Amino acid sequence: MFDSLLLLVAATFLLAGLVKGALGLGLPTVSMGLLAVSMPPAQAIAIVIVPAIVTNIWQTFGGPYLRDIFRRLWPLLAGTAAGIWLNAGSLTGPYARYTTIALGLLLAINAIIGLCKFDFTIARRNEKWVGGIVGLITGMISAATGVQVIPSVPFLQAIGMEKEELIQALGVFFTVATLALGLNLTGAGLLTAATALPGAVALAASFAGMFIGQAVRTRLQPDIFRRWFQIGMIVLGLYLAGNALAKLMA
Repeated sequence: MFDSLLLLVAATFLLAGLVKGALGLGLPTVSMGLLAVSMPPAQAIAIVIVPAIVTNIWQTFGGPYLRDIFRRLWPLLAGTAAGIWLNAGSLTGPYARYTTIALGLLLAINAIIGLCKFDFTIARRNEKWVGGIVGLITGMISAATGVQVIPSVPFLQAIGMEKEELIQALGVFFTVATLALGLNLTGAGLLTAATALPGAVALAASFAGMFIGQAVRTRLQPDIFRRWFQIGMIVLGLYLAGNALAKLMA
């Protein structure tokens, strides 16, 4: 059984790393969604957290925009950390049994937003106060589900960053968010020696997938890749939510 777990972890993070290398995001989203099919979200996030932190740090320092990113995004970062802290314990508290349903719905909603390509912008003069609110909401959702893409990613796409700056900004944001989430998990006792080996396998597979994704990024048709990725996440999200709901009602 343990060998099958490691095989599942390796395959999941190879795919999640490929998506992250190609698009600049998606590692926690893909890996949480796939792992949650066969384990509780609290166990899945304990495996996800270390490779998510390390790969996001790698992405954070992959460009020349770091100072400007921190100057523009500090309210978003602070709000996210505060939201995660305020909602600490939600993965293990009395409402933990609803976490898989929330995770599935979140994956589907995020993918639908991506497919619809909502085109809106946030004026530079408003991005700090809007960012703080977006960060707080994102942090509270992240503490409950382990996923940090709603509403943070639409916000980042709306403030007018160039492609490579946006990819680095996503790395900065997800680094701060996963570090804050890691503190929550440590306080809840979810990060233990038992997660060390799966975490190491996940980390190695993530980097392998990222290198593949980065290598093929310029050869991909990004719109087509993104579209099929979003469709797959809708199917996965609805399956997770429906299966979890059926178990609760049984």
